[in-house]
Amino acid sequence: MGQLILLRHGQSRWNLENRFTGWTDVDLTDEGRAQAWRAGEDLAKAGIAPTLCFTSVLKRAIRTLWLCLDATDRMWLPVTRDWRLNERHYGALQGLNKAETAEKHGDEQVHIWRRSYDIPPPALDADDPRGPWTDPRYRAIPRDTLPRVETLKATVERLMPLWTGPIASALRAGEVVLIAAHGNSLRGIVKELDDIPNDVIPNVEIPTGIPLVYELNEHLRPLDSRYLGDAAAEHETPAEVRRRAAGGG
Repeated sequence: MGQLILLRHGQSRWNLENRFTGWTDVDLTDEGRAQAWRAGEDLAKAGIAPTLCFTSVLKRAIRTLWLCLDATDRMWLPVTRDWRLNERHYGALQGLNKAETAEKHGDEQVHIWRRSYDIPPPALDADDPRGPWTDPRYRAIPRDTLPRVETLKATVERLMPLWTGPIASALRAGEVVLIAAHGNSLRGIVKELDDIPNDVIPNVEIPTGIPLVYELNEHLRPLDSRYLGDAAAEHETPAEVRRRAAGGG
């Protein structure tokens, strides 16, 4: 039996400002740092000790992992940083205020861009300075692989080689894996774990800074999943969302 911990980064500055963030590298707020520290405390209280970590290459996830590990006194753990765990790329919406964008384009259109599984927002122009091809952290990645925009479907697809490869191998080897990442990249993982349909996965909300713990069998199928901490009861697990959508209460 394996154990997997999924941790969405703490509140970021652009979460607070209600902006589309995507691959823009914004940092945590003070509240976000406190959330990350509490996540580590909650893991320690539950007696859960990660042994191997994965995160994205965006500082809000990296710093969340640092603070979480500091709170558990496990900062020495090995960490893999991989761009495939990055947030969904929101294209030309990145940096825009969500409410102002809805005023301009209409609530329905913005809802489609945000919540549909396979309909993309407007893409960045090929010469847009916000493009990831201008960022040195992506210099080793072929430019035609880097997105100008992504749907949730595309985010899931670019994540899967990491999930089925290094992460799955670590879990099968008995590692207790902690993944600190983002709302949409973590949706990709729980979609696979909990077999959540395409039309349901956009409705799965993963809260910031609250560990989601999976107990897995030898085939990496969930035996159980739960949130940790004082606010755990306020949030449905992805499996509960799936059951509710299927009419199972």
